[in-house]
Amino acid sequence: AMSNVNAQQKIGYISLDYILAQMPEAKQVETELTTTKTQYDNMYQSKVKDFQTKLADYEKNAATMADVIKADKEKELQGLQGQIQEFGQTSQASLQKKQQQLLAPLLKKVEDNMHAVAKENGFAFVFNYDAGQGTTPIVLHAPDDANISDLILKKMGVTPKPLTPAPATPATTSPAPKKN
Repeated sequence: AMSNVNAQQKIGYISLDYILAQMPEAKQVETELTTTKTQYDNMYQSKVKDFQTKLADYEKNAATMADVIKADKEKELQGLQGQIQEFGQTSQASLQKKQQQLLAPLLKKVEDNMHAVAKENGFAFVFNYDAGQGTTPIVLHAPDDANISDLILKKMGVTPKPLTPAPATPATTSPAPKKN
């Protein structure tokens, strides 16, 4: 009977964000992305500063400038403005691409280990709890033992640590009463 087989198929799920957050390699990815982002931000700031300096100079001297010089300066300022916009967009796209490239081997590793864990534990289907990102997750209800995230971490040699959300009030603002 077909229905009987289906009833016995185990369904599992993982939280990809939770797994990635615990992989030592993820720290490296984060560091690399932060470094790149900082370089882009610095470059952007320096372009903006250059533009502002030249704009201020133009505004101060525009009244006394010959038309030809004035037109040339306006053209230069427009060009700089365009460059700033373009750099903002291309650096953003470049950062996203780099993130995808750096995460690809990590995702592959998670995927390979997930398949192994699923086979070992007889899971016919595995969903990603975080797939709905920002909206509704794909798994709305599941038994606790259907979450195989920790099994995957262990398979990769990572000891799972519970990722507890930070308390709403930082501990520093309200020191615990001292025991005498």
